[in-house]
Amino acid sequence: MAPGAVRRARRRARGTPPAGARAQSARSAEDWWWDRLAPSGSGYHLLQSDSMLLVLPDPGPVRAQRRAPRRAPRPQLSGTRAAARPKPAPTPEQGPDSGWGDRIPLEILVQIFGLLVASDGPMPFLGRAARVCRRWYQAASQPALWHTLTLLAPQAGRPGKDGAKAEKKLLTSLEWLMPNRFSQLQRLTLIHWKSQVHPLLKLVSEHCPRLTLLKLSDCHGVTPDTLVMLAKACPQLHSLNIQHSMVESTAILSFLEEAGPRMRKLWLTYSSQTTAIVGALLGSCCPQLQVLELRPCSQVLRLLNLMWLPKPSGRAVTLSPGFPGLEELCLASSTCNFVSNEILGRLLHDSPNLRLLDLRGCARITPAGLFDLPCQDLEQLHLGLYGMSDRLILIKEGSPLLTQKWCHSLRELDLSGQGFIEKDLEQALAAFSTIPGSSHPPLCSLNLRGTRVTPSTVSLPCSHSSVISSCPGLLYLNLESCRCLPRGLKRAYQGSEAIQWCLEQLLTSLPSAS
Repeated sequence: MAPGAVRRARRRARGTPPAGARAQSARSAEDWWWDRLAPSGSGYHLLQSDSMLLVLPDPGPVRAQRRAPRRAPRPQLSGTRAAARPKPAPTPEQGPDSGWGDRIPLEILVQIFGLLVASDGPMPFLGRAARVCRRWYQAASQPALWHTLTLLAPQAGRPGKDGAKAEKKLLTSLEWLMPNRFSQLQRLTLIHWKSQVHPLLKLVSEHCPRLTLLKLSDCHGVTPDTLVMLAKACPQLHSLNIQHSMVESTAILSFLEEAGPRMRKLWLTYSSQTTAIVGALLGSCCPQLQVLELRPCSQVLRLLNLMWLPKPSGRAVTLSPGFPGLEELCLASSTCNFVSNEILGRLLHDSPNLRLLDLRGCARITPAGLFDLPCQDLEQLHLGLYGMSDRLILIKEGSPLLTQKWCHSLRELDLSGQGFIEKDLEQALAAFSTIPGSSHPPLCSLNLRGTRVTPSTVSLPCSHSSVISSCPGLLYLNLESCRCLPRGLKRAYQGSEAIQWCLEQLLTSLPSAS
């Protein structure tokens, strides 16, 4: 037997595969790792260099195949030995990987998208997700995800003809989108729409019955018929924001006649026509109103820098139902106005839940008028008079009425510029040290700027402890421009340490002051 044949016989006896089989096994293991790193159809390919293996995204060269070193052709065997050697089974071809996105059920994918939409809004996420694959397109097209929409007029700021053409072109697309995508729309914002507001809101009224909030910013052409049509078609509409838009008061009044009983929030821009709207609101037009904001709310009602002009009436004025749910009222003004106790009483005669009352600049309001208000747990009271000369500040009395009524709940008190006399202020601040029970007053901010407060008023009123020591939570004390205080102490103090230092200085100044 030839030496080569002897070696092959020994190798078969030991079970050692031949050299060709070993090379084929090594290549199959290597191909398995390559398929794991960059499977076919995944959009990636492998590139091998001398010391590293790179995974690169397509487009690029097809995965590099390592070539086995060339070997000399082996002689063909004849006879039964050639027939006994088994032929390698062909490896099945793998199709392109469908990806994990196609394996997620559509309902689960919609819920995942809903979490993202709830935090960041529908756009631009849904528009980008719809381009990933067909399954994501189906999920992103669900109307339940499109509950908030903001439409900015195309070519805003361009000349009128170009802008009108662009609005008509977008309106054509919206004719398909409204019934197929926005049928469950709840909040809609239109910005810079000039000529196609009525056709657009008509589409909304036909296909969006669940609309709850409508905001029109810098929009023109809003007619009474438009708003009334929307109020009738959208029974859940309870919030309207038309600030900075050209809308006539007749359109708003017509809308309130139809949707007033369910209105909760209303944002308007103050103009000469606002008086009729406020009069309708005071006439119980919107009994559930929580926010009313007029800019130059009814948990919040802010009427800033309005000129209240008293008009004599020849007949008795009947009180309106008012605002039972009102929690904040702001009538602040930087100039002298005509807000009186009568006006304040008409606004708040049925508001027992009031927490914040801002009457800065309302010099005609008296402590007696405030004492008659139905609210019993007022937390913030601002009566400061800013920007007014001393000649316009009248000498007042009755500040003890304020602190005796609300000393148990007041957290912020602003009396800056008020003309209360020294004895009156002393009795008012003494109320904070005579609260029944062991609880301390919650007062944390006290503004006495420009008042007639004296060292004894702040530090040691009568036989009671000082207002500073009676209110351990006091963190802000303003004593600027107080003429009756010694020099060096007329400033604002922030923090408990600074306020305690002020108390010590006031106590040492008492003998000299007397």
